[in-house]
Amino acid sequence: MLNKEQIKEIIPQREPFLMIDEVEEYVPGQSAVAYKYVREDEWYFKGHFPGNPIMPGVLITESLAQTGAVAILSLEENKGRNALFGGIDKMKFKKQVVPGDKIKLEVKIIKQKGVIGVGEAIATVEDKVVARGELTFAIV
Repeated sequence: MLNKEQIKEIIPQREPFLMIDEVEEYVPGQSAVAYKYVREDEWYFKGHFPGNPIMPGVLITESLAQTGAVAILSLEENKGRNALFGGIDKMKFKKQVVPGDKIKLEVKIIKQKGVIGVGEAIATVEDKVVARGELTFAIV
């Protein structure tokens, strides 16, 4: 299990844009499982939406991307580098994420050629899919 400080040793994101709270497990270059605890005081709920807070889909996607970044940037040859979005494909949002939810974020690297790769990403809350898709990344 990695806490936030240990996650920061692998990926460059920082608060308020560090979108994962802990990593349950990871296999460098292959996969990672992380969690995001959605709190009522999250910065984005002030405007999305007042009186009806819903976590934006793009931030669920970012949480998945950061989980994938843990997998790919934990490889020794990628330490100190960054993983940037190269594309988002087949992303579907199935359920709203609201304050109090604990999102399980799972990313499996399904292909990589050089510095470009693709991760299969799935986010669940209480074993129900909230989002899934493929994330293309570039290591810089």
